[in-house]
Amino acid sequence: MPETDADLFGMTWEEAGDAIDDADFAVLPTGSIEQHGPHLPVSTDTLRADHLTAELVDAADEFDLDLLRLPTLPYGQSEHHMRFPGTVTLSTETYVDVVRQIGESVAEHGVDRLLIVNCHGGNREPLSVAADRLGRDTDLTVHFVHWTDFAREDLEEAYGEGWGHAGDHETSFVELYRPDLVRSEKKEPQEADEMPRTRSYEYFDEVTELGGLGDPTNSDPDALEPIVAATTREILGALVEDLDAGW
Repeated sequence: MPETDADLFGMTWEEAGDAIDDADFAVLPTGSIEQHGPHLPVSTDTLRADHLTAELVDAADEFDLDLLRLPTLPYGQSEHHMRFPGTVTLSTETYVDVVRQIGESVAEHGVDRLLIVNCHGGNREPLSVAADRLGRDTDLTVHFVHWTDFAREDLEEAYGEGWGHAGDHETSFVELYRPDLVRSEKKEPQEADEMPRTRSYEYFDEVTELGGLGDPTNSDPDALEPIVAATTREILGALVEDLDAGW
């Protein structure tokens, strides 16, 4: 796991107090433990949250931002993947409560702004609920970034259509940061049914037998590296703009 000098994980309580006083944002990375096809580890989303927030911390000085990074929340809302072994999920209600209590804890210690950086699609709706409640019930200002939203155009240009769950993009990510965890011999195109237009699905195996979308054999970690750098700058720039606008 990547470590930075801004990680709460390694601080004493005295150091944490000083870091909170200086921080523009406390950063909560959110991932999941869920199946990612036969070729990627169940930790893929948590690895993304770990490494991509480390990139934000490393580049923050260029934007005159001070970030305090909280330990990554590894478990997410992954009930739709529970038919695949290895998936560990929290219920929607529990997940909302966990994020709220994390926010309430840091608010009590004087954190003014919490930045949630999310790397798992299933977390989006409960995180939105948790952020709304924290904003209404505490003095905490919550900013929410779903990392892929800031990279979407570049990802589509690099990988075309269908680069989603356990596909071209996520395979490229693990190959870039943790190639030792990719089962390259297991990479194969992942056929998926067309999504319904008027309803959702309950479990992911209703969509794809292998558990993924897209074609991981089209992965290209070299193409992803500049996308990570550009997206990091895009996110930090957006934070500065929002702060300057009074948000």
